[in-house]
Amino acid sequence: MATSNSATFNMEFTDIAEEAFERAGREMRSGYDLKTARRSMNLLTIEWQNRGINMWTIDSGTIDLVQGQTQYPLPADTIDLLEHQVRTGSGNVATQSDLNLSRISVSTYASIPNKLTQGRPIQLYIERLRDAPLVNVWPVPDTNDYKLYYWRMRRIEDAGSGVQTPDMNFRFFPCLVAGLAYYIAMKLPEMMDRVPMLKSVYDEQFALAAGEDREKASVRFV
Repeated sequence: MATSNSATFNMEFTDIAEEAFERAGREMRSGYDLKTARRSMNLLTIEWQNRGINMWTIDSGTIDLVQGQTQYPLPADTIDLLEHQVRTGSGNVATQSDLNLSRISVSTYASIPNKLTQGRPIQLYIERLRDAPLVNVWPVPDTNDYKLYYWRMRRIEDAGSGVQTPDMNFRFFPCLVAGLAYYIAMKLPEMMDRVPMLKSVYDEQFALAAGEDREKASVRFV
């Protein structure tokens, strides 16, 4: 028997909401049902970001450091930085070098006696503010030749209005549907008896997805 020769299955937000409502024990009947499912999905993906690193949300960026400038804004959808280096001699095969920056806490940064000292940056303090994080480097750059390279974790994009697909790896679709069904059932008094079962399924699906969505390089502890 022939197979489909296709591996492109995806789900639009409306399909996800319909599947979740069916699992919760009720059909999606109105525009408000779609609206409340969208709100729950946004809260669900925020929960995932509180649980840990979602590999598909990791990307890289760069900031041109300016002589005498301490503070630099990160993109507004940045949750946190995972890695950060300062690059010297950028673009020169013979001299380009990436040097790690040590991340310090607010108390360590506050204890630096002279925050205007200039030189090659060796430390970095991140202010995780409400609207957008800020990066503070020390020492303050003494030339315009340094670049800050970083790997960050960004926010998962918001739930769509209906025809959009979710901003996530396909491996998380079962977890997304299970979690959304659990969230929806908690809001329906007549479905309260299904909540424990739906939560159990959601926890199992999240464990499976998170167990696969991880770094698989070898790690050596010294």
